Amino acid sequence: MILGAAESAVLAFDVGGTDLKAGLVDASGNILGLRRIPTPRDPGNPGDAIVDAVGTLAAEFAAEFPAHAAKAACVVVPGIVDSDAGIGIYSANLGWRNFPFREMATRRLGLPLAFGHDVSTAAEAEFRFGAARDYRNVVVMVVGTGIAAAVISDGYPLRAGGFAGELGHALVPDPDGKGHAILEAIGSAGGIARRYSEKSGTPRAGAREVIERATAGDQLASRIWSDAVDALAFSLSQCVSIIGTEAVVVGGGLAEAGDRLLDPLRMRLDQMLDFQRRPVIVRAQLGQDAGLLGAALRARALLPAAKATSGTGVGR
Repeated sequence: MILGAAESAVLAFDVGGTDLKAGLVDASGNILGLRRIPTPRDPGNPGDAIVDAVGTLAAEFAAEFPAHAAKAACVVVPGIVDSDAGIGIYSANLGWRNFPFREMATRRLGLPLAFGHDVSTAAEAEFRFGAARDYRNVVVMVVGTGIAAAVISDGYPLRAGGFAGELGHALVPDPDGKGHAILEAIGSAGGIARRYSEKSGTPRAGAREVIERATAGDQLASRIWSDAVDALAFSLSQCVSIIGTEAVVVGGGLAEAGDRLLDPLRMRLDQMLDFQRRPVIVRAQLGQDAGLLGAALRARALLPAAKATSGTGVGR
């Protein structure tokens, strides 16, 4: 996988709610010395804890790979992110508010530094090299404990100061008859497990267990699973109608259900649409390294040789 013509290595850091992944990435896309550590947590200084870990990992890479000196870096984080301003606006799980990541990490590393959102960065990698590479209007939806998404329109990422792509908090019809609920309360792996546990009295039932029970004929599990598919299809139908989505890339833990998710999702979405084109619905291809590869792309775009040849969009 070629990430750019420049020969210099770059540093990539993908901060998640559980793990922080880091890699030194050469010009051919090889991830050297991949590191995965528990995401550091400091309730008093949550952003500073991340920057300290980034600095420590960068020093380890420099010592281990002296022949591959990094010339740029990128840090991507979850939550609400203003990538243009370099600020992590809000993270419910990790606790920061309006933290100046780009400024602080640039100061710590002494390198040109890009900053962005973890899912939108992974989406850019899928758009360039993965499941969405043949399309220009794409929604990448990561369905796990919650739901996060990124939108690419005519080859350009929609960011809106960090507020675009919040599909997990979009309203969908509530299958329990309470009007509306947010999508991730019904359609995420966490929502599926919670609803089944509450209605069955079975504690700690996971989404995988619910799907297996549905396949085996459990009527309650089948209804919970059908509700999830309906909610996901409803949100995607809105995307198709409003922004003309032509491909949906599904990642995250629930995507491991494969065709047990994708086939009914395709069928239900087809039933909801009228004259609109039917988007292709595919599973993400780049796996857990998508965010890291996307971060490497952003870091490499800061190098002079890459700037001289790059366009203004994400893709071709």
